[in-house]
Formats: sequence, structure tokens, C-alpha cells
Amino acid sequence: MAWLRKHGRRAVGLVAAASAALAVTACGPGGSDDAASGGREAKYKRVIEDPHPRPADVIEAAGAPVGVVLADDGSLLLTYDAGNVEDDEGPAATAWRIVGPDGRTVAEHAQHGDAEAVPAAFKGVHGGFVRVPQDEGAEGAYALDVHGKRHKVVVTGTRLRTRPGDILLAELEPTLIYRPATRTVAPPAGVPDDAVRLAVDERGTAWSLEQPLTEDPERVVRQRDGRTLGSTAVPKPYAGGILVARGGTAALSLAQGEGVRGLLVTTDGGEHWRTLLAGGIPWRDLKRGPESLVLELLADGRLLVGEEGGRFWLAADRTNTAFHELKTPATFTSFTVDGTTLYGIADATTSTYDLVRGEGLWISRDGGREWRRYEQRG
Repeated sequence: MAWLRKHGRRAVGLVAAASAALAVTACGPGGSDDAASGGREAKYKRVIEDPHPRPADVIEAAGAPVGVVLADDGSLLLTYDAGNVEDDEGPAATAWRIVGPDGRTVAEHAQHGDAEAVPAAFKGVHGGFVRVPQDEGAEGAYALDVHGKRHKVVVTGTRLRTRPGDILLAELEPTLIYRPATRTVAPPAGVPDDAVRLAVDERGTAWSLEQPLTEDPERVVRQRDGRTLGSTAVPKPYAGGILVARGGTAALSLAQGEGVRGLLVTTDGGEHWRTLLAGGIPWRDLKRGPESLVLELLADGRLLVGEEGGRFWLAADRTNTAFHELKTPATFTSFTVDGTTLYGIADATTSTYDLVRGEGLWISRDGGREWRRYEQRG
């Protein structure tokens, strides 16, 4: 699954469904009286300059989470980032908070940093969460249980054949999978050398986008247990983009020039593919470019398509032939799904002292018909 992102960085996607972990209130506008008085700016500066910030202070300053992930027991992990407003350098503060299935804080942590550092991101796994290594190689990975206790993971350079239960931890540079049963981080076996995208589904099938250096077309290759099960060519004149796979459905975004123009989709495990260039999605209205595309796959096989800070469309059923536009309560700069629940984050696109309208985490459990904003119980 993909992960939420803020300030151009994609954060961890959701892995397990939860309901009791989220206490919510009816949707309404965001904002703060502190912003008008200048009090919020002063508090914000104190937080990012504090060598030992309190988690609650970082969370208040940030205003909205960078990412949200869930463990298999319904525990929720929220990550926050407060960066320097005046410059892309200077002080910053980050925090994470684990909320139990009853909606109450179980553990939290904050630390001082700098604005150039990439905040920690996590993926939800069996028994807790695992940190995604960023700019540190596999050595940057560790696990947190649902109580917030940190655990070491086994890091190995020996390639592992993907199997059911494996999680794609890092897609590129380096490509890594995580095996919860043994808390092992390793590169996957059998991935083509010219692969530029990767997805691992719950069956342990590895789907990769192969981009040859020759004039041959790009190909989507699927493998399991080290064996190649099949492949299909990306139709010309398109180039492949984001790749998602789950429950026998896989989809690849199709780019042409500076825009996204459609999808390459299979709903039967890769036996048959079709090119979707319409379906109710006005592809040429997506103006933010392939790097802002959101492509998510729900547990029931439906696809969600959109772009950060823009519009979103959800498939009517698992055939993914017809889509309808979602009405959202705020402009979502991040969007992801867990099971069939939709999660959107409304936030500023750059660090700011003020809050944007509707800032925060929003949740919909009925396909986007009704949205509620997350509010923690305490």
C-alpha cells in the first residue's frame, strides 16, 4: 500500500483495519485563534527550537499528521513533523503517538531535528509497526510493538523469496521487504535488475515494472516463490507509473508526456489486462503531473484514483470500469485507504505557522459519502 505524504514526501500506508481506535467528530472547518494573535507563531518557534520537545507540543504545532498507520489489533500510529517556516534549513521537531483500540494514548515520543531530515515513517504489521528506512539503508529499520517498545529487526543482504505475509517496506534504493514472523528486513529475490516499480500482494506475489534500456516496451512482471508467472507489455505510447496489487487485482498508471492518461488493469491475477482511458475519470483534467498521482486499492478490489491537493474518483465495483468523483470536506494533500476505509489529510503544502481550512485527519467508512474528522479521546 502506498503511504501518506506531506511536503512532497509519501508516508506509510495503512495495513490493517480498525474502528475503535478512531474517535471522531462531525466535519467542520479548521483554524486557530492563536494564528491571528501571533501566539501560535511563538509557540511553534519554541517547539522547533526546543532540544527536548514534548510530544503534545509537537503535535499541536504540526496541526496535522504526516502519516497514519494501523497495526493488526487496531492500534493507530500517527507521525508529526514541525519544520522551519522561514527556510528549508534550520531546526525542526518530529513526534509519533500510538493510540490503542480504545482511542487513548498508549505511547508517544518526540525529538529535535533539522528541517532537511526526512521524518520517520512507519508501516503497520502484525504486532505493531516497523520503521521505513530512509536515506540510511536497511540499518535504519526497527520495530515498535503496540505498546511503543522498540525492538531490533534482523537486517540481511541475503535475498528472500516473497511469501504470504511479507510487506513491501521500501520500493526503491534499496528495495526491501519485511517479514513480520521473523522481524527480518531483506531485499526480495528474483526482482528484475531493470525494475523501477514494485508491489507485493498478500499472496506473496511480487509485481514489478520492468523498464529496459533498449527500445523494447516496458513490462509488468509477476513472480511468486522465485518463479516468473507471466508478464504483459505496457501499451505504447505510454510509460508506466505507480503500481498497486491486491487480491488478484493489479493496476499501473499510464503516463504520456507530463500527464497521467489512464490505467493498465487486471482483475484476475494477471491473466488478462485492459487499458482504461475513460471510465468517468477526466484524465486530462489531472494537471499536477504523475508525481502527484494517488492510486490506491481497496480490500474489495475497487480502485481509487486522484491527485494530491486535487480531485479523487472511486470505482463503482471491483471490475474498475466506472468511477464516480468523491466529495471531500477539505482539500486533501494526502490520501490512502485501509481495507475499505478512506483516510485523507488536509494540510499546508509547506511548513506554516497557521492552519489551513479543515486541517487534520479525515475518515470515511462508507465510500466517501460521509466524512468525519479524527479527534482523540485523551
